[in-house]
Amino acid sequence: MQRTDFSQMTCSIARSLAVAGEPWSPLVLRDVWVGINRFDDLQRDLGVSRKVLAERLRHLVDEGMLERRLYAERPERYEYVLTRKGFEFVDVLIVMAQWGDRWTAGEAGPPVLRRHRACGAITQLELRCAGCGERRSCGLTWSGSRASGRRRAGDRGPSARRGHGPPGRTPSAPPRRRTGWRPR
Repeated sequence: MQRTDFSQMTCSIARSLAVAGEPWSPLVLRDVWVGINRFDDLQRDLGVSRKVLAERLRHLVDEGMLERRLYAERPERYEYVLTRKGFEFVDVLIVMAQWGDRWTAGEAGPPVLRRHRACGAITQLELRCAGCGERRSCGLTWSGSRASGRRRAGDRGPSARRGHGPPGRTPSAPPRRRTGWRPR
């Protein structure tokens, strides 16, 4: 079976998935971001096969998300560091984690909290309109689209309705319990 080439679609979401949409890629990027950046350490932390990890690392390096840096010459050993492109993707991972905290954490609540290094506060990222500063969520509209299948400007669609989501969930964030990136 041939896989769909998302990189050729006229959609920035699809093209982003072509770079980091395979399930192990975001987890590799997360680990490198928190400082787990050597092959054996990544493999041990993720529990992924060496073959799959090598393929993911090669892909992320080829896509410019990670850079390999030599840290030992005999035998040659490399560590991986985020490039600017990879570091900017961390914001996507944090928003993804916030969504997971809200919709998949269950009764136990989120496994970790995120602390802002500059001020020390437990925090979350917020999307804001670059034009007016208004806090945004699903109320965005598509405008000037060249891709087929997108909504016309002003058509917010059913997912933009207030309170849309799984039954029994409220728009408020769940209580925060722990800090750090290690799972319970």
